[in-house]
Amino acid sequence: MSQAQLASRRARRQPTRKRKTFGRAIKNIIILLFIVLLAGGGWLYLTPSGTNVRMLLADTLITTQHRVWAKYIIGEEALKQRIAEYNQKFNSYGDEKDNHQITAPSEKAKDLVEIKPVSGAGFSGYLMIVNDPSKIRIGVPNHVGRGERVSSMVERTGAIAGVNAGGFADPNWQGNGFQPIGLVIANGEIYYDGGINNKKKTQIVGLDKTGKMVAGNYTIPQLKEMGVREAVTFQPRIIVNGKGLVKNAADGWGIAPRTVMGQRADGAILFLVIDGRQTHSIGANLYDCQNIMLENGAVIAANLDGGSSTVLVKDHQIVNSPASKSGERYLPTAFLVFNDPEAVQIPNIWKGLDPNKIDPSKR
Repeated sequence: MSQAQLASRRARRQPTRKRKTFGRAIKNIIILLFIVLLAGGGWLYLTPSGTNVRMLLADTLITTQHRVWAKYIIGEEALKQRIAEYNQKFNSYGDEKDNHQITAPSEKAKDLVEIKPVSGAGFSGYLMIVNDPSKIRIGVPNHVGRGERVSSMVERTGAIAGVNAGGFADPNWQGNGFQPIGLVIANGEIYYDGGINNKKKTQIVGLDKTGKMVAGNYTIPQLKEMGVREAVTFQPRIIVNGKGLVKNAADGWGIAPRTVMGQRADGAILFLVIDGRQTHSIGANLYDCQNIMLENGAVIAANLDGGSSTVLVKDHQIVNSPASKSGERYLPTAFLVFNDPEAVQIPNIWKGLDPNKIDPSKR
């Protein structure tokens, strides 16, 4: 056979060899991926660290409109148990008696409102310091049937600043923001009781007439006796008598946008707002928030509505980056800061309404 014939035969064999080599490479890659997936699955479901990751993912989903997806990570029964455990734990956080005392605001106090950035591993946000707690009032919507954006409340009432406050009925995550969950107390009066009777305790976050922050489990008669002036229902309380109640990140209820209210011993109120579900900030857990509040001198602190509701407004501008795709959500309540709160009228928009006849989804 001539040299030319040999070269021609080799040329015909080369593509076949290349195809076989390529096929073996693809096969090896598939086998490797299968081994990685198998090992990853084993790690997620058979090791303590993997279980912690699954629980973190589940907790994070629980705080979103996709709560049901958590069952695909930990199972439906485990999801129900997880939620029940959190409810029981959060309820217990509100039981210890709060004994903190505050001093009167100094005449040499700084600006009424200060804002500083905060950040941590994977999250960023802002801490608003209100140096005189007597300047804070609860804001509510001005139209029956729908909540109001915090920026609108600030603009309409002439407030200096505002943050979102209590939660609301939100069927299919399409709620109109008008029906609060639990109590709303404004100017010392119960604006909305949510059908709560005098014997039942509810988790409260707010202020009494002296400017002292109130947070924990209380009945309506107890709140009246304590002289609570402004308050909403939400949970959990995360700091009491200067100590944190959330033991670690695993108990932090997942990663999400957060709004937290606290108070220093000098009376200054701290509002912590953490962005979440975005590239610049994925969110924080309650343990993160607790640590930030402790670092800034909080002797008491409690969680407020978070997620897509989290918003901070100052000087008629939104300071943070709300997680809602449509911008600010329509909400039933906000904590507003005024130069002269006594001159501000906050009408009771729920007066005369039957809570059982409010449609929280009707636009």
